[in-house]
Order: sequence, then C-alpha cells, then structure tokens
Amino acid sequence: MYLTPEQQAILDGSKGETLAKVMKTMVMYGDAFEAEKLVPVTSKYNHLVTSFGLKVMSPVYDLMQQLLDAGVMSGQKFSVDPRPLDKNVPASFLQKFVFNKFMYTKQDFYEDQLIKLGLMDKDAFTCACYMDEVGNTPKKGDVLSWAESSAVVYANSVLGARCNRNSGIIDIMGSIVGFVPYFGLLTDEGRKATWVVKIETTKKPEAQLLGSAIGMRVMEDVPFIVGLDKWIGDELTDEACTYLKDFGAATASNGAVGLYHIENLTPEAKDQGRDLIAEGAKEYIIDDAELERVYKEYPVIWKKPDAAPKLCFMGCPHMSLQQLKSWTDKVEAGLKEAGNDKVVIPTVFTAAPKVLAEFNKTEYAKRLKATGVITSYICPLMYMNNPLCKTVPVITSSNKLRTYTSARYYTDDEILVAITKGGK
Repeated sequence: MYLTPEQQAILDGSKGETLAKVMKTMVMYGDAFEAEKLVPVTSKYNHLVTSFGLKVMSPVYDLMQQLLDAGVMSGQKFSVDPRPLDKNVPASFLQKFVFNKFMYTKQDFYEDQLIKLGLMDKDAFTCACYMDEVGNTPKKGDVLSWAESSAVVYANSVLGARCNRNSGIIDIMGSIVGFVPYFGLLTDEGRKATWVVKIETTKKPEAQLLGSAIGMRVMEDVPFIVGLDKWIGDELTDEACTYLKDFGAATASNGAVGLYHIENLTPEAKDQGRDLIAEGAKEYIIDDAELERVYKEYPVIWKKPDAAPKLCFMGCPHMSLQQLKSWTDKVEAGLKEAGNDKVVIPTVFTAAPKVLAEFNKTEYAKRLKATGVITSYICPLMYMNNPLCKTVPVITSSNKLRTYTSARYYTDDEILVAITKGGK
C-alpha cells in the first residue's frame, strides 16, 4: 500500500504510539482487501455501530479507555446506534433482571466514554442518523468511516456518499486517524452494478420484502433496479426516502448489499443512467409470484408456530417522522373499523430521540398515545437479544429484525390487522 509522507509519519509514531497503532490497524485492514492507498475521511460527522454496554464487551471498553488516556480523540463528532433499554417498553420482572444484571451492565460507563470521545450529543443514538432531525446527513461524494449496515447502504445509495461495509471499531479508527482504505464501494469500479433487477409487480412492492428478495439473490453485489420508480416516483421525497430506508436495510441484512442504484431516482443512477451497469451483469426478475415465494419460505422459529403474538415491534431501522404520522392515521382507522379503542397487542414504535421530539410537538403524538401504541428510542434487536425475550412470540414488519432474532415477519397490512383487530 502506498502511504503519503503524512500517513507514513503517523505510522512511524510522529503523533504518538497510540495513533501509530490506529494507523497500523487501518493499513492492515486495507492490506486485507488489497487497497492501493488510504484516502481522507471527508464527512462532517461519523457514525458508530457499537452503542450498547454489554457486560461481555470489556475489550471494547479497554480499547476506548486506552484512546482516552492517550488523549486521542475522534477527528469528527459522531452519532451511534440506538440504546438497548427503555423502561417504557414492556418487559417482565425476570426479563428486566437479565437486562440490568447480566446484559447491559456497562451502559452508563460506556456512554460516558462515548461522550468523552466525541459523541454529537446525548440524544445522538439511532441507526438512522442520516435523518434531517438527527443532523448527521452526509453529502454526495463524502467519504465515510461508518459500520452500521442499514446506514451505510442508505448513505451510499440514497445520498451518494462513499463508504464500505466496515466492521464495528474500524468505524472509530477511521475517524480518529482521518483516513480509510481505498477499495470496494469507495472506487468508481466498485460502484458499478453487476446485477440488473427488473420489477414487474402489479402493485407497489412491500419495501422490506422487496429488499429481502434482492439481498438474498445478489448478496454483496451491487444491483441496478429497473421499474421501481413506477411505484415510488423519480424524486427523493420524504415518502420515497422512508421506503428506501426500509428497503435498503433489508438488502443489507438479508444479503450484504452496501449500495444499490434505482433507475431515474437515486443520485448516481440519475447522473449516469445505465452506464452504471457493468459488462456481463446478471438479471433477476421480480414479480408478484417471486415476492410471494420469498415470503412463504421465511422460517418460523417460534417454539409454538401458531402462538398468539405477545408483542409487536415497528422501527428497525428507526421510523421516520413521516412513518410515525402515517402509522398514526393507519392505527386509528384500523381500530375504528374493528370497533376497538386501543391496540390489542402491546405495540412499540421505535424512532430516533430527536425524531420523537419533533413528533411529540405535533397533534399526532397525542392521537397515537390514545391508541395504546408505545413510542421508544431503543433498538428492538438489542431487546430481543435477551434470552428470555427470544421465547416471546414477537411480530414485526422489519426483515432486519426477523433475520437477526426470533421475531416473525408480517407485511405492514398484516401487522395493522394484527394490532388493531387481532387474529395473527
């Protein structure tokens, strides 16, 4: 790997032993992927995936403390993934006991480390940091050092920034030293599409289901998607961005997609059109039957497959302000049709603290609360990591949550019926 004189000097210890170790880490990471050089991180803010104070993660806390003791600070302020706990989310006495005594025992300690290292502010905990309310929205062409998969794919695809699917801790290393290896999705060649996905459905495809189908087929490759603009338009409106947030999270978790292009919609697809498609690209056609096939093949890992749902989670990744408002209308209408006053299954909508703060300023917040729906800032995945929570029949319309936990996937329409009328 070629290093500039500045980079070589840091590696040689010109700025101290600790920063030399950080640089060595980034060089070794780049070598593993045959990167030819390091390039500067240019975004204003970073985002870290590791937000939870699990007791078993002592090496992370030790590493962070070494950085703090050496006076090595992040080169950028940063946001982090969601907190794992919220007393407002339903949990039994035993579940809470496990959370607080065996799992997230280092949460306060770790958050103090994050603040000292450069956390944007006390409410910068969300997997959807790119939302306007949060304030960590990269610009087109920015080079990032992020690791959260759903945020990486959104930044690359919807915002036109450049970031590889890094691992946790690599994200903060890149921010501290100010450089990341140049390979993969940072390069023009690496951003070319090796799949053409044709959407031939008779109605707007479910975002999470479509993303799942594409992710499982293309895996880590880059897809160029044709025909989706028919259903979500050719402008990045709030509604379109919300759709792409959920769609992208499913491609990244059900596969390993870090970038997708949508014809006539996403920035690079608008600029370059089909020139983004690499020679010899494979083809995948998605129609109604294909989405139905994918849905029916999801495994049900509940101990009792026909059990009645005990909890519903929405918001993995975190819901947008637009989603919170639209779902308020949906829940009210569903309850009215069913003749019910409140949701019949305990239901939690999760969103970034700053998104919830904006939502609470609207008349929708009071209306949603009246339906019995709980709003929270937590990460549903971290909640479901509790061994006692894994045995609870939880439903969700998040393919990310379905993939990583025992939660069972249903479409948005099916979720609405389940929480307002029952029967799932």
